[in-house]
Amino acid sequence: GKTALAKEVFGETLNESRDPDRPPERYTARYYLKFNFLEQAFDRLSEAGFRMAACSSTGTCAFAPEQGGPADDKIWTSYTEYVFCRD
Repeated sequence: GKTALAKEVFGETLNESRDPDRPPERYTARYYLKFNFLEQAFDRLSEAGFRMAACSSTGTCAFAPEQGGPADDKIWTSYTEYVFCRD
């Protein structure tokens, strides 16, 4: 399945849970990569025969900043999604 494919591509850099006390029989749908840079994951995908098929990004501002208000990094949220496929 998808978990086996993720393990094939990312090997030991795939972390199935940030909870070290999670028993092995407990299911998780969260996966984390132990990379410092996103490009490292892209390199692994490329080496495994994947190519980027699409990407999408959004950004929203919680409110208009006022004088003395929070810094830009506190009011903006963003989300980026990358889609890879292997032929």
